[in-house]
This record gives sequence, structure tokens and C-alpha cells, in this order.
Amino acid sequence: MDEQGPAVKPIAIKFSSCRGVAFEIKPSPASPFALDANAGRWVWFPPPFNRQHTSTTFRSAHSRATSSHFCDLDEETDDDDTDDDESVAADDEDEEMALASDVRSCRSRRSLASSAKPVRAAAKGHSRLGVILLDQGLFTVYKRLFVLCVALNAAGLATAATGHFPYAKRHAALFAMGNILALTLCRSEAVLRGVFWLAVALLGRPWVPVVIKTGVTAILQSVGGVHSGCGVSSLAWLVYALVQALEDRPVTPREIVGVASAILALLALSCMAAFPLVRHLHHNVFERTHRFAGWAALVLLWAFVVLSAGYDPTNRSYSGISFLSLAKRQELWLAAVITFFTFLPWLTVRRVPVTVTAPSTHASIITFQGGVKAGLLGRISRSPLSEWHAFGIISDDGEAHAMLAGAVGDFTRGLVSDPPSHLWVRRVHFAGLPYLISMYRRVTMVATGSGICVFMSFLLQPSSAEVSLVWVAKEIDANYGEGMSAMVMSNKILGGRVVVHDTATMGRPNVAELAVGAARRWNAEVVIVTSNPEGSRDVVSGCKKAGISAFGPIWDS
Repeated sequence: MDEQGPAVKPIAIKFSSCRGVAFEIKPSPASPFALDANAGRWVWFPPPFNRQHTSTTFRSAHSRATSSHFCDLDEETDDDDTDDDESVAADDEDEEMALASDVRSCRSRRSLASSAKPVRAAAKGHSRLGVILLDQGLFTVYKRLFVLCVALNAAGLATAATGHFPYAKRHAALFAMGNILALTLCRSEAVLRGVFWLAVALLGRPWVPVVIKTGVTAILQSVGGVHSGCGVSSLAWLVYALVQALEDRPVTPREIVGVASAILALLALSCMAAFPLVRHLHHNVFERTHRFAGWAALVLLWAFVVLSAGYDPTNRSYSGISFLSLAKRQELWLAAVITFFTFLPWLTVRRVPVTVTAPSTHASIITFQGGVKAGLLGRISRSPLSEWHAFGIISDDGEAHAMLAGAVGDFTRGLVSDPPSHLWVRRVHFAGLPYLISMYRRVTMVATGSGICVFMSFLLQPSSAEVSLVWVAKEIDANYGEGMSAMVMSNKILGGRVVVHDTATMGRPNVAELAVGAARRWNAEVVIVTSNPEGSRDVVSGCKKAGISAFGPIWDS
């Protein structure tokens, strides 16, 4: 309300993190992202975006209890997150298990209430893992890229084994290293940041056909398929190289065979840890196995290169190694490039001061210095050698940016109970699917629940794209702050191109139909959705049936 108006009783404002956790705000003056509870308005954004709002377009049913978990939203408006993507994830096992437990509990409650609310459909009965891995289709771009990589390598192996590719037969280990380099580049945040920037710079022009833009978006979103395909292929080439070495046992020294076998075992261990079931249920096991087994394999790779360079098969003995002889070996340069891109992210790691505002035991707001471009994500850690956690970044590209962390796991609960003064960060923020919004002319953004956080930066800073928004959530003003719906509705960047649907007062909608309607109304070239796996699948499927290109978070994107 107006500062000049009569004094009123302070309003307890509610807010929800990107995990959908509701909590009462007790603002910290140290944080430019704090909420002014006494003003009764949304001022979480840094100035000059903390505008006052005296009314809301959609009012929530405040008599209903405020949700304390994201899964209390309706079936299609549940807000959930997946790791490695722009949907704001905290990547530890406890968080994943807690979320899965909450989902099961909430679905059980919905099932019991179904007779009183016939408008709700029966639960689909799909597990999150099933939706993520199987329900996205058998011929996704991710799986096509995986099959393509494996097929090309299989063809190379077949021709080498039959004697039609003599070079590959003599340098099987080199082809294994080439696959390792490819999979490393596919996961290099610096490389992908450059690739995403280049895609926007080259294709973000009005005259570029939309079909090319959507094709590039699908490939960039699914580059994990190349990573996985090259990982499996590197194992196959190493097995072939070892078989050859064992056949030439009199000529090949035991040291080289032993080192190559150890590399093969470590890579196989990494592949097994990355198996979807293991990764989904034991993410910390996957992350640490991938990291430390990969580093150990890299050390052994250098040992393999040096031993191979120093061994003379004619004399069957080791001779002196000169820099010139090493420089002539292709394996040396491949190993050097792999090492550089493996440790490049670690060159950007810094310990930086942060302000952690813990309004309650349910969540925390982490504020950092410096503005960040829209569409980027960041990783933070207390112990950089142990684990990293990815969160969406909200910023007006000014003096500060923030991350929201719901207290659902050991790491995020620790931010509340023991707020740090410093955190480890990677200076190079990585690009996610929202970053590609700037590649298009007109984009409809669809968010359910607190998935709105992913798109917040596009409401704070202008983009080359004309954006529109569909936001479906439960008890918006109760969960997200008084006047939140009005703030979104009156956003100047959106310019009225917005649909806000409060399920507490307006009932459960068909989000796919809302997305299709909005995309057609504002002539969007593409729809970008952030929701749980089921919600994203439904919106993407519905848009594609209507002839509208759509993208949402996928497994291992």
C-alpha cells in the first residue's frame, strides 16, 4: 500500500523456493533480495523492480492451508526438478529420496480425496524414473544421438577387425581416447556456454528459418546422448585394443597391459554408476564415482602414453624418452586436450562471500555479488571435491543475483541451520534451455508452481525475444507473496502477454491446452516449459500435436 497511507498491521508474506517450499518471510537488511513484510508488497527483486501493487488479478482462497510442499499442487501443476537442467536442482541423494517420498505421499492424499473432487483425474501410476526414461518416447533426439555415436564407432570397429581399416587396427587406443575427448567436450560447461552463445549469435536472426532453430535447440538439449554414446564406445575400443595386446603378448609389456586394463575397469565403473537407475536413486554415488574414477583414469592415461612412447617393440625393452619422441605421438596431444578440458572448470572455482537469508526452517535465499544474464544457471558447494549443487539464477543483470534453496536435503538444510558466510562457486555459469529463448523472435514460457523461478530473469531484464508467460500454481499470493500475481500481470516486459491460473480458486486446468492457446494467441514460434517430468511431457506432447514446437527438461540434458 502507499507509504503515505494510514498505518496497518504488518502482513505476513509467504514465499516459495524453487522447490515449492512455502515459508514466512523475515527479511534481512543485508540482502537486496529480501521481502519487506511490513509493506505488504512483493519487493524480493532488487531495485528498481520492487514496484508496489495494491491489488491482485487472481485472489487465492486464503482459508485453505498454505502448502508446505511443492507436491501439494494439482497433479499437472506439481513443481519438481531434475538434475543437470534448468529446472533448479539440488543434486544429492537425500534430496532425491525426500522428493520421491513427498511425491508418493501427496499422490496418496490426492487419491483419498478423489471421490470428493471428481474433477481430478486418476493418478497415472507412472514412477518418476519411468516418466523420465521411458515415457518420453523411444526415438527422442537424445536416444538418436546415442545410437548414432554407437553405430559409427561400431562400424569403425567392424572394419578395423576385418582388416578394412588398418589405421584403426594399429591405433585402437587412439580411437578410445578420441571418444573420451568427445565425451569430455560434451560435458565442459565452458565449451557448451560458448556453443550456446554461438547458436544464439548466429541463429538469433529473423531471417533464419524456425525449423533450423528448433533443430539446433533439440540437439543442444540432448547433447548428453553424445556423451553417453562416446562413453560406451570408448569401452568397446579399449576392449579391442586389449584383445590385440593380449594376442601379441610376447611383444607387449605387462606394464602397458596392466595400465590399460585399469583404465578400462575405471571407465566401466563410471558407466555403471551413470546407469539411469543408479543415478536416479544414488546421485551422490554417481557424481563422486564419475569424478574420482575419471581423475584416476586420466592419471593412468598419462602413464600409458609415457610407457608406450618409451617402449621399443623391436628390442622389447624401454629406452630413453625424449620430448621430441613424445611430441610426435598423437596420444600425447589427445591426453593434453582431455586434461585441459577436464580441469578447466576447476580453474574457475572461487570461494566467494554470500548472504544467506533463512526466513524459516524450510528454505533459504542465497545472494551473491554481480549480475548474471538471463537463462544461466550456477553451481555451489561447501566442499568442492565432494559435491556440487545446481540452481537457477535470478538476476536483473545489475549488482547482485540470487539462488533459492528449499531445505529438502542435507546440503540445503545446512544452509538454514548453519548459514555459511562463504561458498565455493564456479565462475563460469552454464547455459540451460532457457538461454536459447533469445534465439527466437517470440517465445511462450510455461511454468507450473515454483518453476516460475527459472523464467524470473526474463521478467527482470529485456531479451531480444518477445516473451509471453503461462503460470499455473496453487494459492499464488499465499505461497509466493501478496501481490505476486499482480506483479506478473503488470510486468512491462511481458506487456500483457500473460496467463496466471491459480488452481486454488480457478480449479485444475489442462496446462497443455493453456500453453497451446497462449502460443497461438501471441503467435509464438516455440514453447519452453519447466515442470515435473509428467507436466513437461504433457505440455510438449500437446503442443507438438497442435503443430507447435515445444521443449522441456529431459533426463541428462
